[in-house]
Order: sequence, then structure tokens, then C-alpha cells
Amino acid sequence: MQDRYEPFIDGEFVTTKGEVFTSYNPSTGEAIAEVARGTVELIDQAVRSAHAAGPAWARTKASERGCILLKIAAVIRENAEELATLETTDNGQAIGQARSDVETAARYFEFFGGGADKVLGETIPLGPDYLSYSTHEPFGVIGMVLPWNAPLNQSGRGLGPALAMGNTVVIKPAEETPLSTGLLAKLCVDAGLPPGVFNVVPGFGHDAGAALTAHPLVRKIAFTGSVETGSIIMQAAAKRLVPVTLELGGKSPNIVFADADIDAAVAGAWAAFTAKSGQVCSAGTRLLVQANIYDEFVDKLATRVRAATIAPGIDNPDIGPLATRAQFEKVSGYLKLGVEEGARIVIGGGTPSDPALQAGNFIEPTIFADVDNSMRIAQEEIFGPVVCAIRFDDEAEAIAIANDTDYGLAAGIWTRDIGRAHRVASQIESGQVYVNEYFAGGVETPFGGFKSSGIGREKGFEAMKTYSQIRTVTVRL
Repeated sequence: MQDRYEPFIDGEFVTTKGEVFTSYNPSTGEAIAEVARGTVELIDQAVRSAHAAGPAWARTKASERGCILLKIAAVIRENAEELATLETTDNGQAIGQARSDVETAARYFEFFGGGADKVLGETIPLGPDYLSYSTHEPFGVIGMVLPWNAPLNQSGRGLGPALAMGNTVVIKPAEETPLSTGLLAKLCVDAGLPPGVFNVVPGFGHDAGAALTAHPLVRKIAFTGSVETGSIIMQAAAKRLVPVTLELGGKSPNIVFADADIDAAVAGAWAAFTAKSGQVCSAGTRLLVQANIYDEFVDKLATRVRAATIAPGIDNPDIGPLATRAQFEKVSGYLKLGVEEGARIVIGGGTPSDPALQAGNFIEPTIFADVDNSMRIAQEEIFGPVVCAIRFDDEAEAIAIANDTDYGLAAGIWTRDIGRAHRVASQIESGQVYVNEYFAGGVETPFGGFKSSGIGREKGFEAMKTYSQIRTVTVRL
């Protein structure tokens, strides 16, 4: 840990003398470090550095770019424990989850490094008098605005395809969790990434974030976060006619049919709403259970909740603190709202009684039963360890309830009937559907949303296309 964290611009940490803000440990409420506050001037410096580095990076052979990304993956693994500890201290998640996120970040660089020279153009058959072909070209400078729930994971997810396709990047990490992204940038340069190709400026959304998304040299914007902020960013991008990738959250249905492996589904339902203490955009927070197994299933899930450990992230518990005090207050408000709406708290519903946890942002994992899908707790993204259990009678009703939401990011289906699995999956309005394992997939599988859950795709080869634009050349012979 350092006492102060600075922006990383043009291959080095830049010493600033302006305002600072404080990063806090959500497990204890204690101050961790001071962080230099990004300004319009610092954003401009970072973007111009990325812009200057762009032509040489774009001209670098795709295979050579790929080799550098593979080296970055290796350096991340060499520094995995330092990165994971920094992430846990900054955003509160269990150290085991942080280690997994570090490995996932390395996998992103590894996957996209291996794919850098494998995104191919096409030849178009216009007849013997023409040669027509297409190529994938970088946009230039990509502006990325990260959320606070998974900084390293999100960094790797965006940086991997963007850099592989020859773009340069400026990241503004969330002001609540700014520490690990700067270290990642330094490690990238240590691994051979040219200075200026990846820059980091911590700061707040209304000044640093707004300056980044509005900068005339930024040619594409990638954002993960709330629908409200995503809409603001999309409007800013529209003024300059630049494309966006938006991943904006969800209220994902996790559907359990009576013929499912109940024990496996219970374990999956637990993971679906408690991973990162529920601070996952694709969390399965609407638990749809067939009526004839509803009570049994909810009881078994409550038994799993009862056994959960709650502690500071560094102790590797089942449930760590929420990342920010504001999120703690928000989730606490939803717990009260659920009771007011008539839902029944099966277990949880408050904060842990342990005196050692009172200064942190801890919320008990909570099951609401007898939830109607029209309730606000079933329609609005809570972003905490809270699940709403909803009854359904048959397949048609399950599909109707699942799709009765503004969101469409993820969905889960638990059944032993392979025909039902494919039939229901084809009718769910969602960017990804997990069958018999919630959060199934990996860095190879395209990820993104339908409806209000976003625009564009991250992960997989689809992301490499998202971070490139097509040029078509046609020659009359």
C-alpha cells in the first residue's frame, strides 16, 4: 500500500499538486490512501498521450501486439497476490474472489493476445472486374469508465480486445475503487506495452469522467454502470457521433423447474445472488421457483444462508462488505421497502450483530419470499446480497415473469429436460442464458445485454469486432 496514488500517463506516474480525495476500506471504514483527483487538464494530457501513441501501436503487427498482451498476462500472474490484496482492501470483496478476478484479468490478456492476429477481413465477390475486401481497423483512443465492483476484471475485459485491435486507452476508474488500475497500467508498461498506449486518471464522474467522454480525440466510449449514467454517457457520445459499448446492469431471473437437481440449484442460487456480496450486474436476484417445490427450495436456500460467514474481505468470507457507504444505505433502504411492499423476509434483512463489523458496510444475505414481480424490489436493481423468491406454475408463466422487466442481461434455467432448457432459453429476452450453472461461461463467451441492460458486447471474439471498425476497399481491375 502507498500513502498516495497518482495518475499514470505516458508510461509513468505523474506527480500532481492539485486536489486529492480519500479511498476508504469498506470493511473498516478507515482511510487507505490519498488519491490525486483527475481534472480536465489531466484527462486532456492522458488523451493526447494516447492519441500520440496511437499510430505506432496501430501499425505494430497484430502478432506482435498479441505477444505483448501475453507478456502482460504473465506479469499479472507474477504480481497476483499484490493486486488481489490491493483490490480487496479497496473494494471489500473476499480475497478469494479478488484472486479469481486477477486470474480472470490475466486470462483476458491471454485470450485476446492469442486472438490479435486472428480477426480476419473478407473478400467480396463482385465479379472478375473487381477486387473488393474488408479490414478491421482501430478506432483510435478509447475512453473507458469503470465501475467499483470489479476494477481489475473490468479493466482486463475492456483492455484486452481494445489493445489487441490496435486502439489506445484512457481509463477513469471509479472514484470509490481507484487503486488497482494504476498498478495494472505500470505492470503493462513493465511487460513491454509502449508508453501512452494505456493511461489511467482517477477522479469523479462529473468532472474527470465527463471530460473523458466529451474529449474530441476520444473516438469510442466504453462504460459499465447504472442505466442513468449510461444514458448520460450515450447522450454525450451522440453529440460527437462516437460509438459506445454500454453494460448497464440487470434484474436477472434464475428459473428453477420442479425437475431440476434441487441441491445443485440451491448452490447455484446462492452463488447467483451473493457473489461479490451481490454486487454483480448479472446477479440472479429474481429467483423464480415452480410452485410445487417453492417452499422446500426456499427452506434449503435459507439453510445455506444461515451457514454463511460474514467478515472483512481479507479473511476470505462468504460475504464481505458492500464497496461503498452509499451502496450500504441504498441496500438498507430496499430491505425496508420490501417489507413495506408485503414481501416476507425468510432470513437476513439487516446488518450483522458482531460488534467488530459495525464500522464496515456489511449487509446480511437476505431472502425475500412471497414476492410479486410487480414489486419494486423485484423490478429495481438492488446490487446487494438480496434475492426475491417468486412462484410460478408452468413454463409459460415462468417465461412471462422472466421477461417482465426493463432489463435483459442474464438468466438462469435449472431443469433436467434438455428440450425445455433450449425452448425456454430461446424465449428469454437476455444477452446470456445459463443452464444448470449460474455464471456459466468464461472470457471466451460474448457478454452484453438486451433492452436497458446495454449496447454492444464484451468478451469473446465478438468484443474484438466491437473494438474495431470495418474498412472496405474495392478496386476495379
